[in-house]
Amino acid sequence: MLPCAILLHHLRQHLRVQSFRRIREEETLGLCKQIASCERIGSPVDISGILYLTSFDVTTRVVVGGKTKERGTVTSIIQESIQLATGFMLADLYPSINLLPLITGVKFKTQRMYRKLDKLFDSIIEQHKAAGDGGEVEDLVDVLLKIQQDETEFPLTTQNIKAVVLDMFVAGTDTSTINVEWAMSEMMRNPSILSKAQEEVRKVFDDKGYVDEAKFDELKYMRLVIKETLRLHPALPLLIPRMNVERCEIDGYEIPAKTRVIVNAWALGRDPEYWNDAEKFIPERFEGSCVDFKGNNLEYIPFGSGRRMCPGMSFGLANVELPLAMLLYHFDWKMPNGMRREDLDMKEAFGATVRRKHPLCLVPIVKRPLPASA
Repeated sequence: MLPCAILLHHLRQHLRVQSFRRIREEETLGLCKQIASCERIGSPVDISGILYLTSFDVTTRVVVGGKTKERGTVTSIIQESIQLATGFMLADLYPSINLLPLITGVKFKTQRMYRKLDKLFDSIIEQHKAAGDGGEVEDLVDVLLKIQQDETEFPLTTQNIKAVVLDMFVAGTDTSTINVEWAMSEMMRNPSILSKAQEEVRKVFDDKGYVDEAKFDELKYMRLVIKETLRLHPALPLLIPRMNVERCEIDGYEIPAKTRVIVNAWALGRDPEYWNDAEKFIPERFEGSCVDFKGNNLEYIPFGSGRRMCPGMSFGLANVELPLAMLLYHFDWKMPNGMRREDLDMKEAFGATVRRKHPLCLVPIVKRPLPASA
């Protein structure tokens, strides 16, 4: 087995959906309690902001085994690193001019960011080494350190571990948040879809009085809503670049070997050749359809396709389904300040991930009481 395959095998084993069910439930209940506290004073809630911090807390507990007291510092560092990685770089247009990164200040900013992240991850790794095997549940850093210590495995450096941890923070936090906020945005613009999704969720869980992941297979319409959200709003619009090993020809165009290839998943999901009413939000289009996001239908690949598709797909979906189900079950939603639903701003922000340009702010109305604990 190749080194990358070995690492992915361990990551998939670690990121088993049920392994972290308790963490998801606790953090999502905290999210709903925070929203409910705003309902009592009738103020709008920044859904985007609360979702991001909740998703960050879930990822932090999965990756490092607990929450960090420096959440604000860490999230700002991660957001700054994303902006640096995805912003316009003049040096990318003129790579032969070696002085451009210095003149534009990009090199200084990148080095400063690297030092911040390096210091943060060094501290996390050292804490885990000092703690040994004391935890009841292994977190991701524990797993990576075990792989590093196993002499029968491939060499895994500390820098490799830091890179995986950074990937998890970025991918595990941002993408799940984006999917939930766009699903809520689209449903607010389409009240009949919102009502249908709420009716289903409440019918499934009213006998228990709380949302239970064990019955998620019964949430067929909510899952259609998620699929349609991923079609119109893939969190990663441009998939991770690929490189062809050999020269090939596509539609009469010669593609030289080692060409960098970028797949536009956003454009594929809106291509009228494959989708009727491609710009409209219609969850029912997936009803009875065999089209899925598991990489077999190349017109619909929000998680990529092939051997290098997203290894955390199931983990990420679980972090979308639970918050969305609880937001639908426990609350009704109104637009703030008398705003009309059709006036909801749906502009996208530019970046490696496509968030809403402006935060989603809604007024919650508690319709089902929250449980005391998860």
